[in-house]
Amino acid sequence: MDTATEPETEQVVFVTEDGVPTGETGPKLASHHEHTRLHLAFSCYVLRRSDDALLITQRAFEKRVWPGVWTNSVCGHPAPGESLEAAVGRRAAYELGLPSLSGLRCVLPNYRYRTPPFQGIVENEFCPVFVAWADDEPSPNPVEVGDWRWVAWADYTELLNDVTADVSYWAKDQFAQLKGIEPFSGL
Repeated sequence: MDTATEPETEQVVFVTEDGVPTGETGPKLASHHEHTRLHLAFSCYVLRRSDDALLITQRAFEKRVWPGVWTNSVCGHPAPGESLEAAVGRRAAYELGLPSLSGLRCVLPNYRYRTPPFQGIVENEFCPVFVAWADDEPSPNPVEVGDWRWVAWADYTELLNDVTADVSYWAKDQFAQLKGIEPFSGL
């Protein structure tokens, strides 16, 4: 296994309020706590090329941060010196078993959020949001993904509006901005 993707050795890049790296990094797991510093991350929504269904994932129950919640396709953190696009590709291959995404583009370049505490952890991320398409079925890594499914955008909307659904904070927060942006506004 590539040690750069192992949570024990992964580093996060700390940034300013504008998303500019400060030059400081920290261990991924140790950097997420009740006083998490602002750091660089990404979210990506993967659509199936044949019908524009959205791949949603349930985070593995063993994950330390937001275990068991349903969310967008893949999230992660770029390594120091790694581009966001390369990080999306790396994490899509590692988490989803999707080594090739097409049409990757950033749709929310300045998205930033801070979550309320969840099991003692606060997410505090400058988190550009991407969209990409896949032609293949995922083969998720069970350490990262507990379950997954392809859903129509209307079904995703319904899931996010269900107050009883266990959905990530950032998926709900991003939705308000994504629903008016192509390709989502046309789904």
